[in-house]
Amino acid sequence: TPVTADQIEHLHRRFKQLSSEKPTLRKEHFDSIPDLEFNPIRCKIVQAFFDRRPIEPNMDEEQLERLRTDKLKFLFHMYDSDRDGIITLEEYRNVVEELLSGNPHLEKGAARSIADGAMLEAAQTCAGPMDADQVYEGITFDDFLKIWRGIDIETKMHVRFLNMEPMAHC
Repeated sequence: TPVTADQIEHLHRRFKQLSSEKPTLRKEHFDSIPDLEFNPIRCKIVQAFFDRRPIEPNMDEEQLERLRTDKLKFLFHMYDSDRDGIITLEEYRNVVEELLSGNPHLEKGAARSIADGAMLEAAQTCAGPMDADQVYEGITFDDFLKIWRGIDIETKMHVRFLNMEPMAHC
């Protein structure tokens, strides 16, 4: 996708603001972003900015697919907190509850209902119709890939800061 001169200028201004006019950006510079301060997955977001993989300007289809898979692995591990290769209902509930905990308009059980519904949908997508006595253990990475098939991860997985004002630390 072509990048405009205005977009580059905006990116440069944001970089300078985040880095405090330094030539490099460090993890501690993210401490000054108020929108990240109380985000439950803050550490994972910051870590994503410091991923050491180089991005080639002219990547072939295989390299692009590998990059997409890497992004999905990163997202998968945000949910798979014990790193056992399966996102259980409990792990999924925990993440949904963390993400929705700051919303005063949601009832306490709403996050649980959202997580339960999403896990049921994942089971139907990945395991197909199940008998009443069957239990869906959780989402494997292969299941996760099935769920995300056809979804443009590049447009869905981005970070936007609404407030760039530096915050005072006491």
